[in-house]
Amino acid sequence: MGNQLLLIEDVDDLGRSGDVVSVKPGYARNFLIPQKKAVVADKFTLRLQARLKEERAKQAEVDKKDAEELAARVDGMVLTVEVKVDPDGHMYGSVTSLDIVRLFEDQDIKLERRNVVLLQPIKQLGVYPIALKLKEGVPAQITLRVMSEAQIAEEANQ
Repeated sequence: MGNQLLLIEDVDDLGRSGDVVSVKPGYARNFLIPQKKAVVADKFTLRLQARLKEERAKQAEVDKKDAEELAARVDGMVLTVEVKVDPDGHMYGSVTSLDIVRLFEDQDIKLERRNVVLLQPIKQLGVYPIALKLKEGVPAQITLRVMSEAQIAEEANQ
């Protein structure tokens, strides 16, 4: 049997602010309560629940509006990442969601790693559609071109 907790902050894959959730004792004791993301749900803290839900609804409206503006800005964007390859054309390393976030930072766009939906790191040259999941579930899609230094130099000469 788990502990009943009132979430004070949104917790990924668990719930939103104001939700009463049931979690295992260790998760509550070691993470949620020390990080001040939740409090034990009792008759006194449940009064707080209505206020938290109201604040969360207001925040959700603001987040959704911001996410839709960001989605309109980045949707359909084409980003190019330059990678090093060996003589056979195999990449050294891979392109991860963190690399994609850094590409956005170069464009003065703030994203987090969890916003980039990348099931596996990219390990081959090519063009890839990349899904983005922004706040409040707003979707966006970009195109990522993974090119070698030689391909970029060749493209610049044309």
